[in-house]
Amino acid sequence: MEIRQPEANEVDRLAKVWYDAWQDAHAAILPPELARDRTEASFRKRLAAALADTRVAGPKGAALGFCTLKDDELYQLFVAAEARCAGVAAALIADAEARLRAKGVRVAWLACAIGNTRAARFYEKQGWHLARTFTSHLETANGNFDLDVWRYEKRLREDE
Repeated sequence: MEIRQPEANEVDRLAKVWYDAWQDAHAAILPPELARDRTEASFRKRLAAALADTRVAGPKGAALGFCTLKDDELYQLFVAAEARCAGVAAALIADAEARLRAKGVRVAWLACAIGNTRAARFYEKQGWHLARTFTSHLETANGNFDLDVWRYEKRLREDE
């Protein structure tokens, strides 16, 4: 599976992947006021701003998924429905872990929506563990939206 830097002209495709996957995994379990903010346009804007920290799986122009890092956090990981259970997410998370490790991160973390059991099972299968529940301050067009989420962690490097 080729994992690569996205090109600027792929933002629309990636925003569509993100929007569709977000709707599938989150729309039914998160507050409706947050779902109203999570539009394809909002994902497009966020992806454009984070493109340098994003890697994608799949051929140019037909990305199947992406992963974005933010400091020591695996910030976003989304895969198109047609690419699920095909190793795309596992390849993206392995790439993200390698990038975090190369940055010197010892313990990486990610936020998982409470109730997103499919994602939680996947993270656990990849060696991540549920560390705690915390309140995340999600960015929206109207300011921060506070949401309780699961915090998963994974030790990437042993203390030196």
